[in-house]
Amino acid sequence: MTPRTSARTAARLAGIPPTIFTEMSALAQRTGSVNLGQGFPDLDGPASVIEEAAAALRSGRNQYAPGPGVPALRQAVARHQQRHYGLELDADTEVVVTTGATEGIAAALLGLVDPGDEVVVLEPYYDSYLAMIQMAGGVRRPVTLRAPDFRLDTDGLRAAVGPRTKLILLNSPHNPTGTVLTRDELAAVAAVAIEHDLVVVTDEVYEHLTFGHEHVPLATLPGMRERTLTLSSVGKSWSFTGWKVGWATGPRELVGALLGAKQWLTFTSGAPLQPAVARALDEEPEWPRELARDLRRRRDLLCAGLAEVGMDVRVPEGTYFAITDVAAYGWGDGREFCLALPERAGVVAIPAVAFHDDLEAGRHLVRWAFCKEESVIEDGLARLREADLRA
Repeated sequence: MTPRTSARTAARLAGIPPTIFTEMSALAQRTGSVNLGQGFPDLDGPASVIEEAAAALRSGRNQYAPGPGVPALRQAVARHQQRHYGLELDADTEVVVTTGATEGIAAALLGLVDPGDEVVVLEPYYDSYLAMIQMAGGVRRPVTLRAPDFRLDTDGLRAAVGPRTKLILLNSPHNPTGTVLTRDELAAVAAVAIEHDLVVVTDEVYEHLTFGHEHVPLATLPGMRERTLTLSSVGKSWSFTGWKVGWATGPRELVGALLGAKQWLTFTSGAPLQPAVARALDEEPEWPRELARDLRRRRDLLCAGLAEVGMDVRVPEGTYFAITDVAAYGWGDGREFCLALPERAGVVAIPAVAFHDDLEAGRHLVRWAFCKEESVIEDGLARLREADLRA
């Protein structure tokens, strides 16, 4: 690497802020606050899946797995996509196992985006999107989902596409707003992608965690299978976030581009966990359904409690998260509010302004996680009720 290239790379990386999740979770730990910020559940996934992983550990499955993933898991992912969505995949060439969906996003962007390429992304965006677009040398073109409804602005989507646009990075069910894109909204995305010959990378990690709203994979729409790279993982829907096992599916050219980058990231990971994840997909189909039903109760508990203390709450259609507007409390922005909250109330939340280019759109929005035990949510709400939340 030449000094000039090194300097350009350093400049790109210097512009990437630390992840807000690390900052706020450390604050929760340091202050002993109830963590309603970071989206990890309090309870583990199915015991049978844990036992499968333990058996793999004991039986010598502890060395490198194949770079694309163990065949059993790639085949289970292909069956999952066919069973749920009618998508037929070649498990050998159209499925790759990743170190969580986060690595899938990284490898997709590094494999598909060249310096100067533009990437259209919905905002508020998950913060790793911003980081990886910058690391790939790409230029982000955000399309804002605006309060209070957080629906897709199809005119804004069309306006964001220009001659240098290479890719759309789509997230539905959407973190952090909880929006589940409708068929009509997805059809608008498909129309833009086809018209401009764009690739679409879809992050669908919350695919099974919706509340009375249908999740439709973009790849199922006419003309989209051949231009869509779909990412998901076991972490959210089966409550194994710490395992970091995900997958990418799509046409072999797109999967191959992702794999070409992935081989220089982790190459492979989680060898004894991969057969266990295959078991989750094949033999624990009820777990995500039960989890979604349980999350809906916790969502309602949290949203009602946040409304009770005077916040403007948007009830989410999916995911682990609810968004509130805290402007009425008089803080300059949601970050100021969230930094003061541990001392004021002993609670931690996430400022959604960290996920925006349009700072005004996200200025007073705060994200709350309801993937916690009801007793934890109740404790957090009790603390909020007793606190002075005004600036």
